[in-house]
Amino acid sequence: MKLDAKKTFVFVCGAAAAILIAGTMSVIVSQSASAKPEFAAQTGKPCGECHQNPAGGGALKEFGEKFKANGFKLPK
Repeated sequence: MKLDAKKTFVFVCGAAAAILIAGTMSVIVSQSASAKPEFAAQTGKPCGECHQNPAGGGALKEFGEKFKANGFKLPK
C-alpha cells in the first residue's frame, strides 16, 4: 500500500488542530467550584470555615465536607 505524503501530512495536521481546539475549549468552558454566599448568610460563618481558600470556592475543609454531606445544614 502506497501512502501519499501530502494527504498524510494534511491528516496529521488536521488531527493535531482538532486536539488543540478540543483542549483549548475544555480549559475555556470548564469552571472551577465557587462558594455560595447564601450559605455564609444562612450559617453566619465566613467562607473560609468550609473552604481552604478564605474567599471561598475550590477545595473544602473537613467541616465543609460535613456541611455538604448533611444537605448543606450545619453538622451537629
